[in-house]
Amino acid sequence: MIDVHGVLLLSPANYYLLSSIITAVALACLYFMLTRLRRARWLEDTPTSKVRSAAQGLVELQGTLDAGGHTQLISPLGEIDCLWYRFRVEEYRRSGKNNNWHTVEQGSSDRPFLLRDDTGSCWVMPSGAEVHPRHCRRWEGSQRWPAGSSVKKGLLATLIRKRYRYTEEWFAEGELLYALGWFESRGGGRDEFDRQAAARQVISGWKADYDDLLTRFDRNGDGELDMQEWERVRQAADGEAGRLARVDGQRPLVHALGKPPRRGLPFILSDHHEEDLAKRLRRGAFLGLVGLVISAPLACWFWVG
Repeated sequence: MIDVHGVLLLSPANYYLLSSIITAVALACLYFMLTRLRRARWLEDTPTSKVRSAAQGLVELQGTLDAGGHTQLISPLGEIDCLWYRFRVEEYRRSGKNNNWHTVEQGSSDRPFLLRDDTGSCWVMPSGAEVHPRHCRRWEGSQRWPAGSSVKKGLLATLIRKRYRYTEEWFAEGELLYALGWFESRGGGRDEFDRQAAARQVISGWKADYDDLLTRFDRNGDGELDMQEWERVRQAADGEAGRLARVDGQRPLVHALGKPPRRGLPFILSDHHEEDLAKRLRRGAFLGLVGLVISAPLACWFWVG
């Protein structure tokens, strides 16, 4: 048995288990505090850009949510019209004296939607984003997968059937969107076109139908392409690559915002105002600090015992 400062008497297994748990909690609180504080600083220190004049790379945008010509999504639990959703289904399980909610279903949509401001529009790719939606609904029922109004409610249904809790969050069309992420533009003549690579790809495609290639370029009819004939093939492919370059330069300019290519950079989406979101993140950092102040000394107290 291990005597912990004359207060607790624990077996070695329980001592190391409890010490490890408290240490893990302290480390989790530290990580939570630092990540929330860092995100709040990103929000406060990054100036808001307009879509038309935004630089390539990490930018902050604010605008209106728009479906971009698509029909709206329907959330899977509450059947709400929206542009993005996230849901979770939890089951209430009893195990002896322990009663807990266990997640049995969860997911989110990843279909792009538009952010519009007074200068233009930008496609937002929500996959991988840290999302802070204002709209959140939570309710309970007796089915694992609710079907709108058919979800059973009431005390009798709760006692007889299993108990489930549903949580759903979403973005609604026409509302404000704050976005901090990686901005890229394509088309409009801004992209570099590799004409040599395009010519090689054209030749590769022609070789796939070699009989047609011979019909077009085998001038002497010997069933093979000599050096002069291959030179004509390369010239024709270069001409086709030039045509493809002109077509590529005429593509409309499209802006997109998504997850940064490097780790450590933020990708945040929210329909809160920027100031409100920064305050929420700082409150989260403060809660992490409180947890750290409580758990870190306790962990040290255990380990030095």
